[in-house]
Amino acid sequence: MDFSDYQRLSRRTAQYPPIGHPVIYPALGLTNEAGEVAGKIKKIFRDKAGAIGEADREALKAELGDVLWYLAQVCTELDLSLDDVAQHNLDKLASRQARGAIGGEGDVR
Repeated sequence: MDFSDYQRLSRRTAQYPPIGHPVIYPALGLTNEAGEVAGKIKKIFRDKAGAIGEADREALKAELGDVLWYLAQVCTELDLSLDDVAQHNLDKLASRQARGAIGGEGDVR
């Protein structure tokens, strides 16, 4: 599956409450789901000495899928394609790498 197919197909299940601008709900959902991914990883290191088992992978796959779904909805609400966002990110990182600026801080480097 490619990003454009995913973005189009995931839109079929996009039902969220009208709470102002339509980007608000999926943006908050994206933050929440990313936190759930981080929380599961934190607990793996806290409780399992960092040993990631198959059940952990499956749980993380489910949470990462939720992150992807919310990301797709944020992009759609902003009239952006996931394909364009992904390509822009790769171009940005390649430019930083070529200039020796892959590390460090700041959005513009």
